[in-house]
Amino acid sequence: MLLPAVPLYKRAGPDLEGGEREEDDVHRSKLSTFIIDCQGGDLDVAAAFWSRALGRAARPMPGEDNYRELQSRPEEPILALQQVAHPPRIHLDIESDDLDAEVKRLEALGAKRIAFVKRWWVMEAPTGHRFCIVNPQRGPIGSDGNEWP
Repeated sequence: MLLPAVPLYKRAGPDLEGGEREEDDVHRSKLSTFIIDCQGGDLDVAAAFWSRALGRAARPMPGEDNYRELQSRPEEPILALQQVAHPPRIHLDIESDDLDAEVKRLEALGAKRIAFVKRWWVMEAPTGHRFCIVNPQRGPIGSDGNEWP
């Protein structure tokens, strides 16, 4: 069954950047990152494999020993590898300029909170898939983001 398209809500007035957020303001979110979760083993070996497989240079992420990033263009989602203790999988990150509002929006759609880790929320979709809600990864979310009431 196909669901109807969800309208994007546009906010009138000044941009969200630098201003105080009021309770009735909208927030923005968009797909940010695909994370390849790597259980055990050498993360640099995993990064070398995915680098060669996808033709993208691998580099460490500053201050994040358990992560490697694969080169991507600004218009593409970020692609990164993460050392984890759970079985390997791929998950996605949704970036938002208001973590709490985005978590509440997704809970209303049926997602549930799993854990707050460092600076982001790990969530679970009704389908059982895990994903994260993170702060903006490449600066403020612009007009290419979705706006939600």
